[in-house]
Amino acid sequence: MSGLIYEYDPAEALESEECIAIFLADALETGDAAYIAKAMGVVARAKGMAELSRETGLSREQLYRSFSEQGNPTLKTMLAVLRALGVDMTVKPHTPAVS
Repeated sequence: MSGLIYEYDPAEALESEECIAIFLADALETGDAAYIAKAMGVVARAKGMAELSRETGLSREQLYRSFSEQGNPTLKTMLAVLRALGVDMTVKPHTPAVS
């Protein structure tokens, strides 16, 4: 069976602040710093790097670098970007997985 394979860009599905919040919450739950940075990059692309750069005062290059798979954004950068995206980061008590 042969079928067509289409490229999928998750940034295209992030059309609202609620979608962005759910996407980022899922990424944060992984605890994987590289995955979280990459997910932030997807969200940044959904918003538009140029617009995000204007709203945060950070350069586009800094945003791309910080939110690449190898990126390591500072807390200051994360908070500025989250604020510009219209979402907040919150914490809750950790509940270990039940085996």
